Amino acid sequence: MILEEQRFLHEDLERLEQGVSDRVAEDPRHIRDRLARDHQISGFLERIHQQSKRLIDIYKDADGIRKREIQSVSTGDPFEEFYKQLDDIKDFHRRYPNEPVENLERAYKKKVPGEGDIVISEVDNMFTGEEAYGRFLDLTSLHEDYLNLPTVKRLSYLQYLDAFDAFTPPLCPIKRPEKTNDQYFTYIGRLAEYLEGFLKRTKPLEDLGKVFAGINSDFEKAWDAGEVPGWTKDSQPTGPVAPTALGGTGEGIWCPDCEKEFTNENVYKNHLTGKKHVRAAELRKARLDGANGNSKGEGAPRASSTQSLKERAVAEREFRVRKLSAALQQQRIDTRINVERKQGMTERERQMELDALFAESADAYPADGRGGVGGDAESDSDGEEKIYNPLKLPLAWDGKPIPYWLYKLHGLGVEFTCEICGNFVYMGRRAFDKHFNEARHIYGLKCLGITNTSLFREITVIEDALKLWDKIQRDKKREKSSTENVVQMEDASGNVMPEKVYYE
Repeated sequence: MILEEQRFLHEDLERLEQGVSDRVAEDPRHIRDRLARDHQISGFLERIHQQSKRLIDIYKDADGIRKREIQSVSTGDPFEEFYKQLDDIKDFHRRYPNEPVENLERAYKKKVPGEGDIVISEVDNMFTGEEAYGRFLDLTSLHEDYLNLPTVKRLSYLQYLDAFDAFTPPLCPIKRPEKTNDQYFTYIGRLAEYLEGFLKRTKPLEDLGKVFAGINSDFEKAWDAGEVPGWTKDSQPTGPVAPTALGGTGEGIWCPDCEKEFTNENVYKNHLTGKKHVRAAELRKARLDGANGNSKGEGAPRASSTQSLKERAVAEREFRVRKLSAALQQQRIDTRINVERKQGMTERERQMELDALFAESADAYPADGRGGVGGDAESDSDGEEKIYNPLKLPLAWDGKPIPYWLYKLHGLGVEFTCEICGNFVYMGRRAFDKHFNEARHIYGLKCLGITNTSLFREITVIEDALKLWDKIQRDKKREKSSTENVVQMEDASGNVMPEKVYYE
């Protein structure tokens, strides 16, 4: 029945293509529905790939079964072959009377829920409540794992969001020899696994296999060249200059074994005989010998190679975390803003926001089954009219007005006009203070010929900015001229005069 299987695969591919086409034509409003649609399309594309592979194998006909079946149908008695296949079908259904028949016409059509049905999407169990269907990162458990690592400083969750992909001093207090222990290896592996899984869950239609392969190839090149940050060849100098790249200030005495800076020479000399320094020096020497291939003894090469493999595995995971966090930069910024916002909310407001999120998800599929993408224009307009905002409050991330107390707290009703920015109006003191470092204000100052923009905070009028800039220029000229007149010269007659007059 190879020909029947071939026909079935062709029909299945056409149904799959139609299913993909129907879902691409949709435009869901809710992020939950968009993710569910993308994951369905991803599943269809994967099945298309599998069915196409089976179909190609049939056409190749490596065992010759398809050729023999075609020959038996075309050369022998057609009625005899027909009744033979009919007997085979009857015999199959006699042995399996309750075998379900797959209806391809309904298999890939979008199911519209009936009245009273509870709609459960496949993305409901993919994300935690903190992730909000892929809008934010949820690094709370990884933050706890980080705090349990030895020798780390206690960081708040907001500080951790800024520094979780920093693995070099001064942001990362963990030294290179301490990164090869099992606890740190488990932590960095979990972090890389979470970011990779988050990318797969939020972007199911992208070719992530190609992205991950590119990260691996970039790491191989950087590792072979010794350019992986934090894992470069150990050639740190010992002396009076502390490398600033390793957390030093550049002014004290640097010990490369302990990776520590000493401001006092006597303290530096006394620490050389301590157990901690001796142990650190031995570890560094073993690492250098392993890198240069100078290990002696039978067990030494095996130990150095094991240490090198550990370092390579940790470096690969750190490199992967850096690349993945760069790809998720927008979600990282949104997560920080969301955490700051939630820290200023009461427990009651958090619960109200959670209820509103669940209600918004339920509104996508009302009980009458007309909601979501398949609903009519009337239901869409009804959903849009539900937002009641008589005070014209700014909208939050969920498209609903922010609380009035938050509006008053940040002074969002106060207008600040900046003439330098083209009479642009900023709502609230926070946005006004922030705009002095933004490109719009800096560009306006440069158009006026002002280069040193750091001295012009709180100045919004063009005339005041020009007056201040003229005063700064005059003061600079006066200071320069006074500096030139500092040196006094005396001529042969004993007359004292400035150096400039003396040489003239």
